[in-house]
Amino acid sequence: MVITEASVIGLALIGLDQIWYADYEHSKLHTINDNQQWLQMDKVGHAFTSYQVGRVGASLLKWSGVSEKDQLIYGSTLGFGFLTAIEFFDGFSAEWGFSWGDMIANTAGAGLYVGQELLWKEQRIAFKYSFHQTQYALQRPDKLGDGLLEELVKDYNGQTYWLSANVSSFIKNEKIPKWLNVAVGYGADGLITGANESLDGLFPNQKRRRQFYLSLDVDLTRIKTESHVLKTVFEVFNTIKLPFPALEFNDNNGIKFHAIYF
Repeated sequence: MVITEASVIGLALIGLDQIWYADYEHSKLHTINDNQQWLQMDKVGHAFTSYQVGRVGASLLKWSGVSEKDQLIYGSTLGFGFLTAIEFFDGFSAEWGFSWGDMIANTAGAGLYVGQELLWKEQRIAFKYSFHQTQYALQRPDKLGDGLLEELVKDYNGQTYWLSANVSSFIKNEKIPKWLNVAVGYGADGLITGANESLDGLFPNQKRRRQFYLSLDVDLTRIKTESHVLKTVFEVFNTIKLPFPALEFNDNNGIKFHAIYF
């Protein structure tokens, strides 16, 4: 399994280098400071990816019988290692640059997984993602995505990242369902460019704002089932925050209630 994971990551990096970076001019290794871009939504995305790839890597090693120590060393750091390699690709590309802000986010994502395993031997707080389509991608499809699949990755306006905490893990009460979670989320709106600026006179006066959410959620991995297929499905889809009513807090109109929020 270790060889398989290393091979898949290696092939993915080779493919990424040929498909994505080959079309851009190479340069000497250089850094950029992009910490003020996109209201930090890109940084939260880095942390989420690092957490999820590390979680999958550790789960596969656990399935294969690797010790807990090696799961953390070789599995949970898989996302951090993969994203670090991509960061060096950025650093050698004239189009982008090596970002220390991205590296901090990558570390935070891996740390969230490793820290919980060391502290509780389980993931009581899951890092999740949800998405809804917005009007902004139509205004700038080259940057925010052309079509649903691209928008899922590129349109920060439709993305929300959640920390979903399992209630019964913290409050020992038989009346509380084992699968019930409470989630806090972070999103943004009005992001057409990275910074609050216009491009050649386009998109002036962007009304950019941060959005914070409070909602309920379900930890699918804590739903009891004897089916190995369902367990696998639950494990995969537990990366997604399920639609629920939510309270939104923002600096524009205060508090807003969503009957169902994606």
